[in-house]
Amino acid sequence: MNQEVKVEPVASDFIRDIVEADRESNKHGGRVITRFPPEPNGYLHIGHAKSICLNFGIARDFGGRCHLRFDDTNPETEDVEYVQSIMEDVRWLGFDWGEHLYYASDYYGKLYAYAEALIQKGRAYVCGLGQDEFKEYRGVPSMPGKEPPRRNTPPAENLDMFRRMRAGEFNENQYVLRARIDMASPNIHMRDPVIYRIRKCPHHRAGTAWCVYPMYDFAHCLSDAIEGITHSICTLEFEVHRPLYDWILDQLEVPCHPQQIEFARLNLSYTVMSKRRLLELVRNGLVTGWDDPRLPTIGGLRRRGYTPSVIREFCRRIGVTKFGSLTDVALLEHCLRDELNRTAPRAMAVMDPVRLVIDNFPEDRVDLLDAVNNPEDPADGTRQVPFCRALYIEREDFMEEPPKGFFRMSPGREVRLRYGYIVQCTGVDRDPATGDIRAIHATYDPATRGGNTPDGRKIKGTIHWVSARHATGIEVRLYDRLFMLEDPNDVPDGQDYKQFLNPKSLEVIHAMVEPVLAEAAAGQRFQFERKGYFFADPVDSKPGQPVYNQIVPLRDAWAKRQGRG
Repeated sequence: MNQEVKVEPVASDFIRDIVEADRESNKHGGRVITRFPPEPNGYLHIGHAKSICLNFGIARDFGGRCHLRFDDTNPETEDVEYVQSIMEDVRWLGFDWGEHLYYASDYYGKLYAYAEALIQKGRAYVCGLGQDEFKEYRGVPSMPGKEPPRRNTPPAENLDMFRRMRAGEFNENQYVLRARIDMASPNIHMRDPVIYRIRKCPHHRAGTAWCVYPMYDFAHCLSDAIEGITHSICTLEFEVHRPLYDWILDQLEVPCHPQQIEFARLNLSYTVMSKRRLLELVRNGLVTGWDDPRLPTIGGLRRRGYTPSVIREFCRRIGVTKFGSLTDVALLEHCLRDELNRTAPRAMAVMDPVRLVIDNFPEDRVDLLDAVNNPEDPADGTRQVPFCRALYIEREDFMEEPPKGFFRMSPGREVRLRYGYIVQCTGVDRDPATGDIRAIHATYDPATRGGNTPDGRKIKGTIHWVSARHATGIEVRLYDRLFMLEDPNDVPDGQDYKQFLNPKSLEVIHAMVEPVLAEAAAGQRFQFERKGYFFADPVDSKPGQPVYNQIVPLRDAWAKRQGRG
């Protein structure tokens, strides 16, 4: 496995303990082979990222390998578009499967032969009951079911019927192949589950070569065995499927018997990660697409401005457990700020501009002031920002009648302009019709270039600004939580989760920015000083016309809750 990403050490967890014990006992000959097995019927999200990091990470940590296998057993919902996007997302996260790319459809011939072997052993039969009809025979977990018709049909007759299904003689849903297990099992999944069904539609890889397709539970365990997987790691909802996984492998002569191990899936606050619900949001136009920066999809996070290393670090921090819980999105944002604080250059942008006129600064003069690119990285150096008589500042940074504790600009008060001079407000111009402030006036102290105070006077307030003559107006997209409810998967009875969508999850504004931001290429990240971290949108940005997505605000709710902010 080609694995070149830099990762922090991973604390041990119950899965790694199992793998370590298996290696020490020489189970599987000491081999460690895992797999990430997405079904190509949708786009990956951050919950899948946890599984990707876990499976590829265990293979890396124990000197093994991880396969990427597409469990493409349902031709009705799968598409090559999803295959390509999944491979792109896994690579973007920093993982490489090398030569070990597989598809369940590669094994259709073998899977069909295994199904025939089960029939010949009397462990499977062709059933003509529809899904709703079978429910009457299956019963409920607290009561045993009853034997459906054809359950005791001789193997030879079932084999003939199955081959006729394969030959296309029957209509869709007319017959299915069921495993013959135990109609009284307390585990409902063991009550003669369907393992093959008829589907007369083309497959994205196999074309029209097949009209019978294996069910996921049948194909998955056998694909694991065919590939020599040692540890089949999946999320907790598959725990009740494990007896079926083991039963199928126990009935057949397979190359190996992998161990299925379950862990708790990732649930993130203020969002949804159900494929069905994500699809509903996209199809109903409630978001702009699968890569909408408000979504938890890998594509959405990438377009928002997240980095692969942030997602890997987040997955490392949350760890692996057996217990389901709701993870606070603030932790993910904390990991993001922690990285961007070290790596993102600083620049100044004014989101809600009001004009500031420095009356005693010459009209034709331009000062080039040194500004630090990143105080966390001295090697990043400095840049020069132009300063002239007319500037833009944030409207919220001025108050005519400020309350106690307000240290920004107000009449008669001095304030420091970031990297510039100390100025004192002298008055305002108003629109005669509305009374709104059109411009603020001030004077500057020439001796305070760079914000220094040679006479030692104390200046409590510092605000950012941009030169009106050199500023460029750009589009900025401000993002908030997609849902107003912390857990939109747990809505009150009788209510629809969509009614808790946050109407203010996206706000588009036009900001005035310094030249370095106007000239930035798509895909660059910056900290807008005093505002947050922003990313030049890779889709909508054009040369000289960047569109910025807010990645995350500066306020760190997670650090504050941990007593660090």
